[in-house]
Amino acid sequence: MKWSLGQLKSYRDEPLQFDEALDLKDALMTRYPEIVDAEAAQVKGYLSYDHGNVLISAAVTVTLTLPSTRSLTPVLVPLAFQITEYYVPQGADLDQFGEDDTVIILPEDDILNFDVAVEDNILIHIPMQILSEAEQNGEPLPTGNGWEVFSEDDLAKQATEHKTVDPRLAKLKNLFPDQETKD
Repeated sequence: MKWSLGQLKSYRDEPLQFDEALDLKDALMTRYPEIVDAEAAQVKGYLSYDHGNVLISAAVTVTLTLPSTRSLTPVLVPLAFQITEYYVPQGADLDQFGEDDTVIILPEDDILNFDVAVEDNILIHIPMQILSEAEQNGEPLPTGNGWEVFSEDDLAKQATEHKTVDPRLAKLKNLFPDQETKD
């Protein structure tokens, strides 16, 4: 979805409604190689033009296939989010916008490429931790030949159970016999 600022001037009175499926798979996989697959992103919203500024508000839904952060098993990750952004020409007065407003300055050719904005927002909304359904349900963590994965809770529990003193430091315990040992 690309529009020039000249085209958008015709939407002063009535906003441009859109409901499109965007195939962004190649672009997303190029920018974020961990993506295994991406379905077409469904983008539904409106665009309005007011005194040289363009407001776009859109709801985006997309399903990505990403590796589990624990076992690398492919996991379907559905994303659904709202985008509200202002696009302004270069040299526009930015004081008219609030601190919380997302304002993007258009390039010199005044072409608004909304596909890139959708890509950016999809990448921003990818969660940091991705777990398969089995991993979420508490199945055992992966193990291998001489290694195993511990959860943070298991590691903390193991550390408190096995409080051993390094034998090289054991003699220091008797250095100040009048002080109580503190655990």
